[in-house]
Amino acid sequence: MSGHTGGVSTDAAPAAADVRREAARRRTFAIISHPDAGKTTLTEKFLLYGGALTAGAGSVRGKGERRASASDWMEMERRRGISVTSAVVQFSYRDRVLNLLDTPGHGDFSEDTYRVLSAVDAAVMVLDGAKGIEAQTRKLFEVCRNREIPIVTFINKWDRPARDPLELLDEIEDQLVLDPVPVTWPVGEGERFSGLVDRRSRDFVRFARTAGGATVAGEETVDPQRAEAEEGAAWHEAREALELIDAASAELDIKRFEAGELSPVFYGSALTNFGVRLLLDAIVDMAPAPGARLDAAGDPRAVDSPFSAVVFKVQSNTDPAHRDRIAFLRVCSGRFERGMAVAGGDAGKAVSTRYAHTVVGRDRSTAEEAWPGDVIGLVNAAGLRVGDAVHTAGEPVRWPPVPSFAPSSFRVARCSDTSKAKQFRSGVRQLDSEGVVQMLRRPEGGESAPILAAVGPLQFDVAEHRLRHEFGAPVELAPAPWTTARRTDQASAAVLGAMSGVTVAERAEGGELLALFESPYWLARLQADHPELTLERLIGEG
Repeated sequence: MSGHTGGVSTDAAPAAADVRREAARRRTFAIISHPDAGKTTLTEKFLLYGGALTAGAGSVRGKGERRASASDWMEMERRRGISVTSAVVQFSYRDRVLNLLDTPGHGDFSEDTYRVLSAVDAAVMVLDGAKGIEAQTRKLFEVCRNREIPIVTFINKWDRPARDPLELLDEIEDQLVLDPVPVTWPVGEGERFSGLVDRRSRDFVRFARTAGGATVAGEETVDPQRAEAEEGAAWHEAREALELIDAASAELDIKRFEAGELSPVFYGSALTNFGVRLLLDAIVDMAPAPGARLDAAGDPRAVDSPFSAVVFKVQSNTDPAHRDRIAFLRVCSGRFERGMAVAGGDAGKAVSTRYAHTVVGRDRSTAEEAWPGDVIGLVNAAGLRVGDAVHTAGEPVRWPPVPSFAPSSFRVARCSDTSKAKQFRSGVRQLDSEGVVQMLRRPEGGESAPILAAVGPLQFDVAEHRLRHEFGAPVELAPAPWTTARRTDQASAAVLGAMSGVTVAERAEGGELLALFESPYWLARLQADHPELTLERLIGEG
């Protein structure tokens, strides 16, 4: 991961200096977008520009002819042409180490995206130039705002017909209550899109198309006088818009960006690579390096503290031949070394670090060391759950809990082959620990007929597919009547359990009680008539 491969220093000061230096070299970020805005294509192009993908970039095609990208590996993703899991890729660029956490590209997997966002220091928000802000974009933006994650905006697909660029800026400001500050500005759009004006230098960067966008786009820096002569009407349109922006737009203020009040805006086309380098440069120059992270007590843990990390994702069967289970960790402080003694989870049990990997889909390489901001996968780290702290043995750390999203879809699961009941129970528990679905238990149902709760119905397709093909458990998912969930407590549960139209169930992970309602109107009436009952909203609702 870095050039530092020697043993651990016995001198505390040089060791702390090493950690601070390596942390300063890291940029850990995610890409968020509405489905089909171009997130997966942009991920590929970042790898192309970072030298981690030398062939096949630009392979995202229309339905029926799309090849799987570097970060999409599940069979269902390949078949459907969408991202439904998150992935991690690491690459170098300009002497920096970039950790890119790709997120699910479908709204039904918002919970997985939320967990990924708990592990990053910045995000790139991708908008379709023809559609602007869409429902999933808005939802993910609010998650970033709640976590105070700085956002760089990339308005994509400018090589196709698009909306007025000034109108898109107004939409960002009005709908997201965020100051958009253009850093680049397009010259032309659709087939006329030829390049970008860099507002910082006022130079015009003209791009050359490459076959299928499979190689880095050629760039030529053109001074304004020559651009005016060669670009004609497109240049004049861009110049007039820039004059309006200069008069009305806020200046680029990095402190306001880091505070989540302002977003630098870049235009371009991930498919043709137009503007990708300028965006990647901005991540290096503007996105914050890893810093102190607040622990469960609200105290900042400095990056040069002893080793600690947070588990933000658990994934099983990335290698079906070995039935493995990987816990993905974001390093928060200190230096990780493979084989070091660490502990984790609520019980603080020893965790093996012998099989530490960097993972991209099914491709793995051994991780000998890692620094704050890096992501590693611990293979077969039994007992670790999302939100757990992993830390140097004998020096416990606790992080704030990672909350679950509000489920709005429910199914009752039953194994259709009683001889596979053990595999069924094991598979459902595993999918619950990974966050694929939430497993709820009723007193009368137990684990033989658990309730599966999800943010969206596509999660059930993934759960059923994996139960059948990975765990060998044929399953039937029966429709369920509930539409809304609220968090409750033991005292309220005793009252609610005696009412019609409501069911009380317990989360398999953590034992949290949820009241499930068949009608939001019945919920509203119950809240009005019985304000003493505990009925708390969950994250991600509405």
